[in-house]
Amino acid sequence: MRSFVPSEGYSEISKVSALQGVRTVLVNGGAGFLGSHLCERLLHRGHRVICLDNFSTGRRSNVDHLLSNARFHIVDHDVRQPFDIEASLIFNFASPASPPDYQRDPVGTLLTNVLGAVNTLDCARKTGATVVQSSTSEIYGDPNQSPQRETYCGNVNPIGPRGCYDEGKRSAETLFFDYHRTYGVDIKVGRIFNTYGPRMRLDDGRVVSNFIVQALRNDDLTIYGDGEQTRSFCYVDDLVEGFLRFSAAGSACIGPINLGNPLEITVRRLAEIILELTNSRSRIVHLPRVTDDPRQRRPDISKAMTELDWQPLVGLETGLARTVDYFDGVLAGEEKAEAI
Repeated sequence: MRSFVPSEGYSEISKVSALQGVRTVLVNGGAGFLGSHLCERLLHRGHRVICLDNFSTGRRSNVDHLLSNARFHIVDHDVRQPFDIEASLIFNFASPASPPDYQRDPVGTLLTNVLGAVNTLDCARKTGATVVQSSTSEIYGDPNQSPQRETYCGNVNPIGPRGCYDEGKRSAETLFFDYHRTYGVDIKVGRIFNTYGPRMRLDDGRVVSNFIVQALRNDDLTIYGDGEQTRSFCYVDDLVEGFLRFSAAGSACIGPINLGNPLEITVRRLAEIILELTNSRSRIVHLPRVTDDPRQRRPDISKAMTELDWQPLVGLETGLARTVDYFDGVLAGEEKAEAI
């Protein structure tokens, strides 16, 4: 697995937002798409990193290239079970995040978010760690206002097929703020909007990876619904930088805070851009709309801009080109392995 360096421009930014001193940092879900990039960036800054993962959706291949670093350690553990690990900073990124993954095991997804939050907060309460929660734009559901501000309480269907994830994340936020108010746990809650980049799985079911893999294989690009639903896509380097700045902010900056790219495009336009980038022969086809699929998704990042001096730097076509290159390499590797 190739190692990906942060995007151009972050070498100077990281000096501003660097965590103070060498710390032991626990990353729950550290072998996942986002978690592995976070582990890599933390190691680059000189910290000792403990990656806790049960590898249900995360992959060891995402962090294999980090194993030679003496400051990197893997703990094979399910966050639904209590744990006691000494760290001064915890990032809780442990949860299935794509609809096929969390709908495959909805009960397990809900419990991962609720019990995972309880066990992470109990660990932080014992050790005095700061704990950063990776929440999601899905807590807004199918929003009735745009852009979505942190003060918006959302429009969520608690009994629909997405409820296990949406309500799991909403419940986790409740637990984080109640532990903060009741026990004084130092918390930070960041709400992630659609993020993409290298190390997404071929089969994770998210729209960017779906379209890119279909285009590279010259298969039909499948759009669910009319394609006029909108999304706002943030490149992984930008998202990780946002979380690093958030973690380094003072104890008064606890969130919730939106972290995403406010550039809003339709799903159909995304498909067209990917076809252009891949020179694919694929056609765009339409399938029935998915239940409770949000019609609009766009973050208001005013709070992140003001409190973290953060906004995305990587343009959509630049980020997509890097992601296409990654998937092209993965598919070429699979074809080579099949030929042997």
